[in-house]
Amino acid sequence: AERPHAWPSLRRRAGGGGVARSAGRHMMTSDRTYGYNSKADGYAEQYAYKPVSADPASGETGAAPMDGHDRPVAVQEQSGCARDCRGLATVLCQPLNILIVFVPAGIASGIMEWGCAPTFACNFIAIVPLAGILGASTEALAVHTGQMIGGLLNATFGNAVEMIVTVNAIKAGLVTVVQGSLLGSILSNLLLVLGMAFFAAGLWIKESHFSSMGASANMTCLALGSIALALPTIYSSLPDASLEDMLMISRISAVLLAVVYALFLVFQLLTHADMFTGEGEDEDEQALMSAPTSIVVLVSATCCVAVCSEYLVDSIEGVSEQYGLPKAFIGVILLPIVGNAAEHATAVTVAAKGKMDLALGVAIGSSTQIALLVVPFSVFVGWYYDVPMSLDFRSFDACVLILAVFLASGVLHDGSSNWLEGAMLVATYILIAIICWFIPEPEELPSNGSGSREL
Repeated sequence: AERPHAWPSLRRRAGGGGVARSAGRHMMTSDRTYGYNSKADGYAEQYAYKPVSADPASGETGAAPMDGHDRPVAVQEQSGCARDCRGLATVLCQPLNILIVFVPAGIASGIMEWGCAPTFACNFIAIVPLAGILGASTEALAVHTGQMIGGLLNATFGNAVEMIVTVNAIKAGLVTVVQGSLLGSILSNLLLVLGMAFFAAGLWIKESHFSSMGASANMTCLALGSIALALPTIYSSLPDASLEDMLMISRISAVLLAVVYALFLVFQLLTHADMFTGEGEDEDEQALMSAPTSIVVLVSATCCVAVCSEYLVDSIEGVSEQYGLPKAFIGVILLPIVGNAAEHATAVTVAAKGKMDLALGVAIGSSTQIALLVVPFSVFVGWYYDVPMSLDFRSFDACVLILAVFLASGVLHDGSSNWLEGAMLVATYILIAIICWFIPEPEELPSNGSGSREL
């Protein structure tokens, strides 16, 4: 009889000690597939071990060519093709991927100029399935590499959506949207995803437990990231603070954050890997797809994300002006949610199954990656394109980030969670979202205090 399907094993992603965005894993293959014992099976009889002539001229016999797992090479090749097919089916046949029909619609809307609203909506929805496919292919490729290279792959391409949107928005001069999107990515993972994971687990388990040491290491990195954002913001309020000095401070801070992230990778993947090992992460991991297939899927998804994000960013100005949708709300709330939708679903699902360490890897690990990797990356991109992208966020943004890190640290310090703590985190995120709706645009700041915005 066939073995029962294994629960998808989720690989620890670099910077978070948890999982990557992909939750898919191919199903385990039964012993009967290779069929060495069942002579009644025609497939087994065809590929069973048989003596063959090693040299037809000499008549000497030898063993059939075998692979490293004592399987005939013919079976290995056939099983490799079957593995790729199963892997592609696992990656593509996900519930969220029904939205993939919006990918060609979004591209067509940008080319044919359907208008800012249809272009924004189609490309906004199209990024949701593309983010999941991108994460799954990155995870499949990382399995074929060593631990350090796999961690770097997950750290880089795991945030490909945020990075691509950042590049396109900076090229368009939308610095405030980029800053809001980076802040929103940290907040959505730290408050919304973590809160929903705690709440989902609390519905089934009275109290969930996780590694407090791994969570503490990530929260320390997040505290550093929040300080790196707050200090330039405070400096900008000083008298005679110039834009040139602010950009110089931001670029030096970005280099420092990138160095700290590299050190954190060494800490997590090499010197203190045991601190980040959660339940179900010690088992041997099998590749979802072959390396060439993973690369093809990864490149294809990346190209689609690049095109869709470019049309999405180009339509933000029109949507904000015509429909009164605040740019702060778009950047802090909408863009981060759509870019991390597949990852959010993964965190809540594994938390409901009692795998809280894996859920924490998605939520806190993603926030750490954004703060120490994507934020410096955005500063470097602005430097390259000569756009004044600095770490001078709004004072509101800096305060919100520090308070969110403080709240999450208080919830995580004891290594346990319940549904009430999850509800508090989600309520905090909703409160921030409401305030972001009422944040006026810089050119719309009321001079007499009488300005308002309708909900």
